[in-house]
Amino acid sequence: MLSIVVEEERKLGHVNLADQLESILRKSARLTKSENSSTVPYKASSTTTTSVETGSKAPESRPLTLLSSKHRFNHPFIVTIPRDNLRHHMILSDAVETRFRRIEREYAARDRLAHHGLRYRQKILLYGSPGCGKTMGAERIAWNTGLALVKVRFDAMVSSYLGETATNLREVFETAVASPCLLFIDECDALAKSREDSQEVGEIKRVVNTFLQLLDEYEVSNGLLVAATNLTKFLDEAVWRRFDDAIEVPKPTEPEIEAILKQTLSSVEVGSIDWNLVVHKMVNFSAAQVTRVAQDAAKRAILDREELVIQEHLEESIQDVLVSHA
Repeated sequence: MLSIVVEEERKLGHVNLADQLESILRKSARLTKSENSSTVPYKASSTTTTSVETGSKAPESRPLTLLSSKHRFNHPFIVTIPRDNLRHHMILSDAVETRFRRIEREYAARDRLAHHGLRYRQKILLYGSPGCGKTMGAERIAWNTGLALVKVRFDAMVSSYLGETATNLREVFETAVASPCLLFIDECDALAKSREDSQEVGEIKRVVNTFLQLLDEYEVSNGLLVAATNLTKFLDEAVWRRFDDAIEVPKPTEPEIEAILKQTLSSVEVGSIDWNLVVHKMVNFSAAQVTRVAQDAAKRAILDREELVIQEHLEESIQDVLVSHA
């Protein structure tokens, strides 16, 4: 009975509660096993194939097996990012922050929306220049919704064999639909290049067709799909309308640059800084570059055995970034 409750809670997207109940069930199973050591464990027949990830039905003779959140997505084409590794503190403009919050609020109210025949935003496209925070945006949404973040591994999924990449892609979607998660497809332009490009081979066009079809078919009650790209001009025109929302994550403005610097340096002592001068030198930096400047400045202060970060540390770090991206 408890296993049924766990599965129901997981389907409803109550991942944390499901994991807690699942832990109780495992402890109970271990106690039962220790009390009855004569029980012979079930061994699946070599002719039986069962896939928890793809949602295929298990044979009736085999007992149901619950998988922890650590193993539910044990799949060669995807990797699960541990919740403790998710970055979720973002400095965004009010307009962009509002759009992110709308996605999170709709997910939280998905049952109420469904009661009125409405569907929450399920498929999100994040776009912008490199380092602007698209990946962090996906992590932030996963953190705030409580969903496991599952990232596609293109190195394992893309195959040189005819038709196999499209098959692998379909398997990834089937895995994501089987259990509530946030499926993150970074650099999605690799799967959604314009089919009008005469230089692309037929296999790439078949992959794009498959991706478009899977986006159309992707409809779950408790999951999200987030794709990201910085090559919007290469995307197939048909891709845009497959998403429920497309959010541009721009480079930070001067006030946002200052906020990112101060947030990143919050764990160390900071001396007297001419923030206007520092920020002016970082105009047009990406959020990732701003974070790198602050982190490098903190490292300089620590290695120099200084008690605090000073102007010189920041200016030297800014120069390093400018030289490395020249």
